[in-house]
Amino acid sequence: MASFEALYGRRCRTPLYWYQDGESVVVGPKLILQTTDKVKMIQERMKTT
Repeated sequence: MASFEALYGRRCRTPLYWYQDGESVVVGPKLILQTTDKVKMIQERMKTT
């Protein structure tokens, strides 16, 4: 039994388990750039508050 399952009585729901076996997810550079830009914007907004 996994340690998470022993502690919480259920399986760990990480993004690794959200996709079916054999289903691949491709993360392109455009998505990574968009995500990075959004994180920077959020960090700047947090600094101003």
